[in-house]
Amino acid sequence: MSKTSLYIALACVLAACTSEEDAVRVELAALAPSPAPADNPFSEAKFELGRHLFYDVRLSLRENVACASCHRQELAFTDGQATSIGSTGQRTRTNAMSLVNSGYAATLTHANFVLTSFERQVLVPLFGEDPVEHGLSGREALALERLRAEPRYEALFAAAFPEGWGLQSVVLALATFQRGLVSARSAYDQHLAGDDREFSEAAARGEQTFRARGCPTCHGGFFFSSAMAREAVPPQSFELAVRPSAKPAGIELLTGDEGDRGRFKPPSLRNVALTAPYLHDGSLATLEDVLAAYDIAPEDRHDVLAFLESLSDYALLEDARFADPWR
Repeated sequence: MSKTSLYIALACVLAACTSEEDAVRVELAALAPSPAPADNPFSEAKFELGRHLFYDVRLSLRENVACASCHRQELAFTDGQATSIGSTGQRTRTNAMSLVNSGYAATLTHANFVLTSFERQVLVPLFGEDPVEHGLSGREALALERLRAEPRYEALFAAAFPEGWGLQSVVLALATFQRGLVSARSAYDQHLAGDDREFSEAAARGEQTFRARGCPTCHGGFFFSSAMAREAVPPQSFELAVRPSAKPAGIELLTGDEGDRGRFKPPSLRNVALTAPYLHDGSLATLEDVLAAYDIAPEDRHDVLAFLESLSDYALLEDARFADPWR
């Protein structure tokens, strides 16, 4: 992220700190919704409709899977599994990435750098067949019939799409909700605002080690990912995974270039302490395992863990704006 972009991001995030000696915790403003395309501008009505659709199992073949099944709020919109289970019981190939702040990214998935917008990406879980996730391919009419039968949707769709709605409206609303999943209220953000009461000395030492070890090469910038800035250029922003692969993996599956074997999108480290297990295949169970795999010295791991934990936005986990509206 360029310095200009970083300053713009910070301006969106950081509120002024009170000067009173006994001041309460600095109140940080939420990030604005990430940039939206001209043909799907952000609106609160679409966001609220999208929130309902995101948590609705009607959008799966067997009415047993919602978007929220693999992206749970209490886990920073991941699912706690190595790979996820779709409506028919088939598992995905990769770990469910956090959706938080992903609208700021240049590309959205572990290893498909052509999926650069939510409007395109959301079609994959809804209608993809390899693997099957929601299982709606060829059953679009059934999905719309189910939605039209739910009384609550009449007003929600009318507010978001007064000209009428159909399957494309579902896609646009889901994209809008995901674009609005933003987070920047962690102890580290408090630290950036000048309040270190929740940013420990161990976290400060851990940040120094993190930077000294060159971690920002892949996990730099405001979002702690070289691929989490709109100016990042995929696939160049994809990096070699910690574990080599003996067979085609990562963006090699798209490019056909053996030099791209094992290159994946570096995920954002924001909220990383909440999103176990780790790596594209969920093969490392804990952050301790990750630090060991990257050869962080045992005597430094406590501090680096403290730093990574300082990136957790715990308010996100209970934010009613992002919560299940069907409860």
